[in-house]
Amino acid sequence: MSVLLDVRSLTILAPEAPRPIVDALSFSIAKGETLTVVGESGAGKSMTGLAVMGLVPPPLRVSAGEVLWRGRDLTKLPECELRALRGGEIGMVFQEPTAAINPAIKVGAQIAEVIRVHLGLDRASAHTRAIAAMDRVRIADAARRYHAYPHELSGGMLQRVAIAIAIACEPELLIADEPTTALDASVQRGVLELLAEIQATSGMALLFVTHNLALVAEMADRVLVMRDGREVEQAGVYDLFERPQAEYTRELLAANPGQVNHE
Repeated sequence: MSVLLDVRSLTILAPEAPRPIVDALSFSIAKGETLTVVGESGAGKSMTGLAVMGLVPPPLRVSAGEVLWRGRDLTKLPECELRALRGGEIGMVFQEPTAAINPAIKVGAQIAEVIRVHLGLDRASAHTRAIAAMDRVRIADAARRYHAYPHELSGGMLQRVAIAIAIACEPELLIADEPTTALDASVQRGVLELLAEIQATSGMALLFVTHNLALVAEMADRVLVMRDGREVEQAGVYDLFERPQAEYTRELLAANPGQVNHE
């Protein structure tokens, strides 16, 4: 398979921290593949996704390594080139949809703006495509809800809007950072099914960040287990659950009896 993203020895430092936030981490993702990154809070999972997007918040910084997107090192690109990639070739869905949604602007206009910026469409064409994106993420009565403000929508509906923003320009890679954690259990299933459906129909690659091993079994082709900023183990999903190599991975599996079904 063709490798889209190749991360090599990524290291992220925080001032005066006793250890790196992310420490010499390496992985790759091929076209159409799902790599799930799993670990406890503080493992460095979310920061890894932010590093791919060039969004590591100061005073943290990428101190070493490469983030190669189709051979271009994103850590060395100027901000203007990174902005062109974000939302275009690479999309991201955050744990909290409010991280991607402006509370003062109607949700449809926010989707349309991404489309206009990255695809260069006029207002009318962007409006039509934004409604299509809302339909795609199964927002009922999309033409009417296009004009809704964020506070008028439920948390689950807002996350669907955030997904619509992330996929509106048909990215080749989608980074999903704990996209269901902030949602009620009753709506989590729908969001996961939606992501799987979009990936199946578009062929995009998916970097799925989670602490939930049940979701790992359900979503992944391959799994990267992290702890304290470092790789613990990386394997195909079947091998990870059937033959975990690292003691920490075995501990994670043992702590979640009855939750995991890899079939």
